[in-house]
Amino acid sequence: METEEQARNRFQSELEFIQCLANPNYLNFLAQRGYFRDKPFVNYLKYLLYWKEPEYAKFLKYPHCLPMLELLQYEHFRKELVNAQCAKFIDEQQLLHWQHYARKRTRLQQALVEQQQQQALQQQAPHSNAVAK
Repeated sequence: METEEQARNRFQSELEFIQCLANPNYLNFLAQRGYFRDKPFVNYLKYLLYWKEPEYAKFLKYPHCLPMLELLQYEHFRKELVNAQCAKFIDEQQLLHWQHYARKRTRLQQALVEQQQQQALQQQAPHSNAVAK
C-alpha cells in the first residue's frame, strides 16, 4: 500500500516527466538512448495516458505534452524520433503553432473588446433617446 507521501512524490515525478515529453529534443535524447525500444518504458508511456483526464490535465503547465504522449503510443513515431531532423521539425512546428496561436488569440481578444464596446453603445442609445423625449 502506498503512503500519502509516496503518492504525492509519484504524482510530482510523473507530472514533471510527462511535461518533459513536450520537448522534442528530450524525445530525441530518449530515442537515441534506446528507451523507446524498452518494453517496460513503452508500457509506462501507456500508463501515463491517465493524464489526459481533466482531473489530472488541469495540473499541466505544458499541455502540449499530451499530443506528444498520444503520438508516443505509435511505434513508427518512436522510431522516427531517433532522427534529429524529426525532432527539429517537431520543434519548428510547435513554434509556428504558438506564434499563430498568439496572433489569433490577440485578434480574438480585440474583436471581443470591440463587440463589448458596441453593445455598451447600443445599450446607452435607448437611454439617451428616452432622456431627450
